[in-house]
Amino acid sequence: MLDFRYVADNIEFVQNNLKLRANNIDLNLVKTLSTERRLLIQETENKKASKNATSSQIAVLKKSGKDTTSIILEMKALADEIKQLDAKLVDVENKLYNIMYTIPNILDDSVPYGRDSEENVEVRLWGQPRNFSFQALPHWDLGEKLKILSSSDAAKITGTRFTVYRGLGARLERAVYNFMLDTHIKNGYTEIFPPYIVNKESLIGTGQLPKFEDGLFHLTNTNYYLIPTAEVPVTNLHRGEILSVADLPIKYCAYTACFRSEAGAAGRDTRGLIRQHQFNKVELVKFTTPEDSASNLETLTADAEKILQDLELPHRTVKLCSGDVGFSSAITYDIEVFLPSYNKYVEISSCSNFKDFQARRANIRYRDTDGSIKFVHTLNGSGLAVGRTVAAILENYQNADGSVSVPEKLIKYLDTDVIR
Repeated sequence: MLDFRYVADNIEFVQNNLKLRANNIDLNLVKTLSTERRLLIQETENKKASKNATSSQIAVLKKSGKDTTSIILEMKALADEIKQLDAKLVDVENKLYNIMYTIPNILDDSVPYGRDSEENVEVRLWGQPRNFSFQALPHWDLGEKLKILSSSDAAKITGTRFTVYRGLGARLERAVYNFMLDTHIKNGYTEIFPPYIVNKESLIGTGQLPKFEDGLFHLTNTNYYLIPTAEVPVTNLHRGEILSVADLPIKYCAYTACFRSEAGAAGRDTRGLIRQHQFNKVELVKFTTPEDSASNLETLTADAEKILQDLELPHRTVKLCSGDVGFSSAITYDIEVFLPSYNKYVEISSCSNFKDFQARRANIRYRDTDGSIKFVHTLNGSGLAVGRTVAAILENYQNADGSVSVPEKLIKYLDTDVIR
């Protein structure tokens, strides 16, 4: 969430920045409500001061034996007025925050202008797509032939956009996320295993609510939701806290299942592991100072890239253009792995710097060396999406005989060098 005072004082700049996202929210109401809020607070404080002065005057009059009836009535009238002003202030603040919750983050100056994902800018390319001497199969056909993946079994159990992993398929999935966690822990991340269910306040804190509720699974008659990503519970570990600058940056990694309704994704990636209602992911989350957040985004992105490099999977990194950056993010890198079945690079991680946008919503602050209290900057990224990594391994490591070679880094996790 942006600081409404900043928005009110910088309407033109914020409005122009939002236009880079093709967003035309009218910010004038923010200024109107901000001014009304300030005037209400001033009026309320003045009346409270008068009430306190009147209360002191009553004590003096009573001590001297004088009649205090009229002044007591005056104090009661002031109390009623203060109560009405307090109620009006709550109403104005609710309206103000309801608007602020719908305004996206301000884009970083380094974000390139563009309308959509077609205008994202490639910043790094690693490896070369494999040239097959045989007809390569998509991972969904490979999985069925090897009897390690089954969408039909999942459809019987649940429905579409789910997959049952069996035998070496299940072990490969587990090997991948264990390898990811082990690698990130060696790089200084502390492992977290959080709940898969969070409350409404947590989703407000990271920016999924109230704007993106249709993408979530809400548990009926509760305040609970299934997590869309470990970003939500892990970021909210420090909701409402004041951290010490000496402890920053804080680096967490977490494996969880993730749950998304995929609203608006009808007809997209209906086969295979690319777009599922339930999938596994390893998430990287950082809390840092404003001065260090830019460099921490670079190292977080490099940590996610390292997984693909260790697995020897061709990939590229792109900087998202203004029209493709997510609601809460100020700047994002997408890492895309090459999938032969798509004949293109497909997103496997988004690494974002949210600056203080989430910290304001979740009230996560730190005490600086001079004693001042400031909002932290939060960052996160997939390190990586596990199902998509499995899909990339199956497709890029497949052999002419229908088997799949196991990447060298995963052999010790699977006790085999081939899946057949």
